Amino acid sequence: MRLKIKAIWVPTVPDIEYLKKLALRGAVNKTVKVSSSEFHKHTGDSSKTAARKLKQMEEERLIERKIVPGGQLIKMTEKGIEILKNEYIEYSRIFSSEPDVLELEGNVLKGLGEGQYYINIPGYRNQFEEKLNFVPFPGTLNVQLSESSSALRNRLKEMPAVRIDGFNDGERTFGGGNCYPIKVEGIEAAVVVPDRTHYPADLIEIIAPVKLRDALKLKDGDRIVTRVKKQGMEGQK
Repeated sequence: MRLKIKAIWVPTVPDIEYLKKLALRGAVNKTVKVSSSEFHKHTGDSSKTAARKLKQMEEERLIERKIVPGGQLIKMTEKGIEILKNEYIEYSRIFSSEPDVLELEGNVLKGLGEGQYYINIPGYRNQFEEKLNFVPFPGTLNVQLSESSSALRNRLKEMPAVRIDGFNDGERTFGGGNCYPIKVEGIEAAVVVPDRTHYPADLIEIIAPVKLRDALKLKDGDRIVTRVKKQGMEGQK
């Protein structure tokens, strides 16, 4: 009896180098035109290998690709971008001069006034005072993270969090969230991350015992750096 063996294509680990070269050509934010015969010069592979790998990345849904005269139109998918972001995070951890410090930077953004409402609710305010050891100013500082810091935002989960529990005030239920103690220009503060939020992933809210806009003379669009420090906070719950 003869056994028939059918070859099947199995997705492989994505080629980071190819994704990086496409990103450097602008394929993260726009569609770029690429020819295999020209692209192989950037990777060191043959044009045949470059064509095969681009096709493979399309099959793995890391890129969107359309064949056109003279080449192909390529744009990276969210899946492909996420792989590069994770790679960036890993290298940031390797080469960070302070591995226990997460530095997030961005620009001050005008808020919607929701922070003032929620901070003034006793169920939240009492917990902030008890667990963060400061009475927060009734309002938050909204910061839109830069592209690089937005990629690092998921590392907040590795940092010690102060848990703010959800509660019911007899009329409605309020959700919980985590607070991450930080320093902003030497001022003790905290990043508030609700369990449920409609804000985009590149936006963080900061509470502090003072109005940070006034204390640091900030206005919309100003750059600000926050430092989340792991060392010495392990006991905060």
